[in-house]
Amino acid sequence: MLKLAEKYGDKPAGELPMLFQRILQNTIRDHYRRQKVRSMWTTLMSSLIPQHDESDYDPLDTLQDKDNNSQAARPDDALEQSQLLALIEDELGKLPPRQREAFLLRYWEDMDTAETAAAMGCSEGSVKTHCSRATHTLAAALKEKGVNLL
Repeated sequence: MLKLAEKYGDKPAGELPMLFQRILQNTIRDHYRRQKVRSMWTTLMSSLIPQHDESDYDPLDTLQDKDNNSQAARPDDALEQSQLLALIEDELGKLPPRQREAFLLRYWEDMDTAETAAAMGCSEGSVKTHCSRATHTLAAALKEKGVNLL
C-alpha cells in the first residue's frame, strides 16, 4: 500500500486496483527470490558452523590469524573450513570490484538493498544486478571445484 501511495498517488482511482495487484505480485516475487539466494548462501555457510551449540558463532572467527591463536575445535573441521573459505575468498577475488562489493555488503555484512545502494552510491536496481551476477558466478565457480551448494 505504501509503494502504491508513494509512487502512484496521482493516478486515477480506476487504475489503482491493477497497480496495487502488480506491486503486490512483484513484492512477493522479490521476497521469494531474495529468500532463495540467501538460503543458498546460508546453506553453504552453515557447513562452516561446528556441531556444538554456539548461537553467536561466526565462521570467519575460525580462521587462523598471523599468530596462530584462533582455530576451530577439531583439526579435520578446521582444515575443511579453511579450504572452503580459501576457495570462496579466491573466487570473490576474481569477481569484478562492484559485484564483489555488492555481494559482501548484502550477504556477509547483512545489509538490505537500500543500505547497500547508499554505501555503494548507486541505485537499488544496480545492487540487485551486481548481487545476482556475483551469486551466479560464485555458484558456478564453486560447483566447478566440487562444492555442492545445496
